[in-house]
Amino acid sequence: MISPRIRVAAYVVRHRAAPELLLFDHVGMPEAGTQVPAGGVRPNERLEEAVLREVVEETGLRRVTVFRLVAVEDKPHPDTGQPRRTSFFHLQVPPDAWEHRVHGDGVDTGLTFACRFLPVPLARPLADGQDGWLGRIDPRWATGTDAGR
Repeated sequence: MISPRIRVAAYVVRHRAAPELLLFDHVGMPEAGTQVPAGGVRPNERLEEAVLREVVEETGLRRVTVFRLVAVEDKPHPDTGQPRRTSFFHLQVPPDAWEHRVHGDGVDTGLTFACRFLPVPLARPLADGQDGWLGRIDPRWATGTDAGR
């Protein structure tokens, strides 16, 4: 039996007239779909540290606060079928839209992400069902991929 890859995903929310969720698209790679910051946990790294690191790496945001763990999902990778365990966290932050070029040593290094906030509930589902746990933060934010969870 293969051990799952341990991952984190960030629901970064800011509150304006309506709550908004931080999302990004891979510039020049529309097939990747709209996503939330997410990625692997390094050896000996705490989940909360990993989710903050992923937000910084993929969006450049540094003034982010972890609010709480929302859910843990065991779901295979959509392309490889390899097992994954993803911990979804609710985080809070105040900024606006921007582009961020990824730095570091991960597979995303060199990619440019167009980051922005969108009102929740979302009008369209996110890539790989990443929106599936938003209803755990606020039931009014549930999307079609929340069904049955």
